[in-house]
Amino acid sequence: MDDPTSDPDSDTSDEGDAETPVHPAVEVDTEVGAGDDGETGTVIDTVAGTPVYTDPEADPEEETDADWMEPVDRRLLEFMHSEDVFEPTEIEEEGICPAKYAAYRCREMSKYGLLNRLMPGVYEVTDAGERYLADDLDPSELEPDE
Repeated sequence: MDDPTSDPDSDTSDEGDAETPVHPAVEVDTEVGAGDDGETGTVIDTVAGTPVYTDPEADPEEETDADWMEPVDRRLLEFMHSEDVFEPTEIEEEGICPAKYAAYRCREMSKYGLLNRLMPGVYEVTDAGERYLADDLDPSELEPDE
């Protein structure tokens, strides 16, 4: 077949090759530690194996309120403030960030007392989280629970 794009169901790999065939119109990102999740438009990098999501439209100079925080944390808390109880999958459905990253950030915010973990994957905003959202609490003064 001269044009492999004419039949997207054709096997473009060599016989006996264990690789999954790749359609020529599909770009494959092979760079380790960076990529695009393809759904939310967020750029994914990894730091020590942990995914770090950044909004490509966000200001790269955007500051956080504490060294341990990420710019998405305030948006997560604001969304969760509007809900009685929160699950990370709801964040992805709202288009804030992927669920796995929301779960990671929720665990981090729980360590610092902004969220209360009710059970795995279910969180609620604490009084400290409420005070942070009202700008009555400086999160840089918080210490993580060990």
